[in-house]
Amino acid sequence: MDRSWMSIKNYLDLKYLDGVDEFIKFAFLGKDPNCKLPCPYKVCNNFEDQTKEVMANHLCRGIVDSYTRWIYHGEGFESDDENDDIEINDNDSDFDSMEELLNDVGVANFGENWRHSPELDTGACTEKEGEASRFLKLLSEAEKSLYPGCEKYSKLSFIVHILRLKTMNRWTCKSTDMLLKFLHQVFPTALIPSLYYEAKNFIRELGLKCEKIHACENDCALFWNENKGLDHCPNEKCKAPRYKSPNSKIPRKVLRYFPLKPRLQRLFVNKEIARDMRWHKERRVDNENMIRHPADSLAWKDFDRNHKSFAEDPRNVRLGLASDGFNPFGTMSNSYSIWPVIFVPYNLPPWKCLKDPFFFLSMIIPGPKAHGNDIDIFFRPLVDELKELFATGVKTYDAFREEKFMLRAALLWTINDFPAYGYLSGWSTKGYKAYPMCLDETTSLYLNNCHKCCYMGHRRFLPIDHKWRREKKQFNGEREHRQPPRTLSGEEVLQQLLRIEQVEFGKAPDLLQ
Repeated sequence: MDRSWMSIKNYLDLKYLDGVDEFIKFAFLGKDPNCKLPCPYKVCNNFEDQTKEVMANHLCRGIVDSYTRWIYHGEGFESDDENDDIEINDNDSDFDSMEELLNDVGVANFGENWRHSPELDTGACTEKEGEASRFLKLLSEAEKSLYPGCEKYSKLSFIVHILRLKTMNRWTCKSTDMLLKFLHQVFPTALIPSLYYEAKNFIRELGLKCEKIHACENDCALFWNENKGLDHCPNEKCKAPRYKSPNSKIPRKVLRYFPLKPRLQRLFVNKEIARDMRWHKERRVDNENMIRHPADSLAWKDFDRNHKSFAEDPRNVRLGLASDGFNPFGTMSNSYSIWPVIFVPYNLPPWKCLKDPFFFLSMIIPGPKAHGNDIDIFFRPLVDELKELFATGVKTYDAFREEKFMLRAALLWTINDFPAYGYLSGWSTKGYKAYPMCLDETTSLYLNNCHKCCYMGHRRFLPIDHKWRREKKQFNGEREHRQPPRTLSGEEVLQQLLRIEQVEFGKAPDLLQ
């Protein structure tokens, strides 16, 4: 829909008045004529509700020209224009390759011979083989016609097509249910699910696994591993219940964890991507005077020197971790903080590694309160998996070389703002020693009038013969003769951590005293 009329300043222009009429019709379509809706008039600014007639009169005197997405009047948060240009090609063969899609997923999880496992033939029923047998069932469904004589769609491709349309057009679950029920009644012999829930369950095996790990509502601990069978928080000072009520078994707080191993294994299922995972070693042009890829950085090179066994195989993955808190409800609520944790594999060339398809969502740390230093407890499953990936790795099939190998991974750095840096690193970014580069040698001064700390001593990082080191009046009245602070090694940082007394996590009342 053309919305250029909203930027017209001549409110008597016919194009502007026609646009107002279109907006009023759109906003009140299917609604009670006497109802009130947020008015986008410049004065009301969607904060005041008006009737249809009052809103029409108001808009004749101007509209908020930045209100181009009519989210308060029935439009989604994303513009419909993005989907207006999408054409559904009836001859598209995307859904004719369901078998190839299933094969890629099967290879990533079970190896290249997952369909012909001898254990499956003998009826073994271990957990891993049970997953493979469900894949075999899904593969057989991909070969069945939707109805007798249908050559274009199988049951699987039809369901994938319906779910794709639901996503593209933002159908609600209720509208999808109504459509599937209607199609099921019209074509009773067709293999059409009657509910959206059935369709989702049917293709569940295609998706990535999500582990739902219960957590203490006060952020004391996870109900995981040794605490898995407990019904109350293991912290003696908390003892908060795990469930909302004893009989419901509905947890009070849930950490959603997406295992990293399957994500990394799937990078090597596609031949092109598997080849690109070696790009940083085999095709990157090394230039000591220029950083064009993270592999050119000092951190990457220093890691390779210290861990030569890891660096020998260029397929081993170097990862970066990014995380920060945000409010998923926008401006509608100021009291909710949720933390997604995202991994980026840097083996890929620069035109791929920073693209959305290669951003791996690893965890969704729930709110509603900001976690502060208690965020550490939620990283325990991830830390354990990263330690295993670095020490032993996971057996993976390389489609480019057509061989199996032990895939290892290492976390090189984190990407976050300064407050999040304090939560993730453990070094306080507030107070007199807030600068993480200087640590205990941080030079700070408390300003009594504004009640803030001022951090000084930046001239230490200048060359020793720089003229600013000798200046007094422009700085703190003293000359600067000190060298830059020495960067601590990993072993020295570890020794400092070992001196820290036992830390108790959580926000229970007894722990906050």
